[in-house]
Amino acid sequence: MDLSAHDETARGIVPAYLLARLAQSGRFTKAADAARQTLIAGRPQFRARLNFSIDENGALVAELGDAPNRTISDAGGTETLPGAVVRAEDEPPVDDASVNEAFDGLGATFELLLAAFARNSLDGAGAPLNATVHYGTDYDNAFWDGERMVFGDGDGEVFLGFTRSLTVIGHELAHGVIQHTANLEYQGQPGALNESIADVFGALTEQYARGQTAEQATWLIGAGIFTDEVQGTALRSMIEPGTAYDDDELGKDPQPAHMSDFVQTTEDNGGVHINSGIPNRAFALTATTLGGNAWERAGTVWYRALTGGLSATATFRDFADATVAAAAEEYGDSEVAAVRDAWTTVGVIDDERDRRSE
Repeated sequence: MDLSAHDETARGIVPAYLLARLAQSGRFTKAADAARQTLIAGRPQFRARLNFSIDENGALVAELGDAPNRTISDAGGTETLPGAVVRAEDEPPVDDASVNEAFDGLGATFELLLAAFARNSLDGAGAPLNATVHYGTDYDNAFWDGERMVFGDGDGEVFLGFTRSLTVIGHELAHGVIQHTANLEYQGQPGALNESIADVFGALTEQYARGQTAEQATWLIGAGIFTDEVQGTALRSMIEPGTAYDDDELGKDPQPAHMSDFVQTTEDNGGVHINSGIPNRAFALTATTLGGNAWERAGTVWYRALTGGLSATATFRDFADATVAAAAEEYGDSEVAAVRDAWTTVGVIDDERDRRSE
């Protein structure tokens, strides 16, 4: 069987190389079949809210503010999108937990974008947030298809439902933000940056929703989607790349934490899910060095770098330079030093090499 993944599957939260490894499993027989099916399947309005306050004279004041416009559909175990609408904005929770988790996760991502970056939805102009749950049978992934979020239910043996992870939802919706800004190519270093920036938004969505500081955060992406049968905590660790899982069947988390271990490969679109560990660690180090809430100074620097004219073919060094420049423009010497030191720690910036080339 040809286990090469469609481009769409490659962009899912679960890397194709992990699904391919799982597809060969003798220990997880149901999950192996689900992984094979997942690899084969691939993936084929403005709204406002009223905010009320009391002015200095005691009068009630109503103001229009940005609000999400969410629609959740149910594919009913098929691979046909979008599926039947099961919950829309202003409608109460339903009996289906996956529907409610998706609805709440889309809202949490919207709130993070609006509160931290004054961005009104994915395009900055109030784009609707659409999602489909119960996609496929035992589908082991979640993905952004360019228009909507799509969630599989997992196989129940290795993967649980993907709506249960807020970092997964924030990550996949972030691909929509990237699509509307730098539109980074999904190959090699630009592709790894694409994945890393999506992880940054995924982590920030969870931290903002939980009110966690950088020090309190787990920095895990996809925590809670593995079953107890798997020796692992999440798909990725931003603070310690390469440590998220180590399982006899799934193998060891392959992410490097330093440029000296950069993986040269033709698989995974040139290692986009693998080498993203390097810029991931740079962000986590920046955020923990600066302290406080990661969506504030560190998050603003990364957001400004993404939206400040970044090339679609940007390398790690291009993005590192953009973040240093953003830190200098937005803040001061301590923020610039934190950003530069983080990129130096992961080997993207080499001050000695730079001096020799001058």
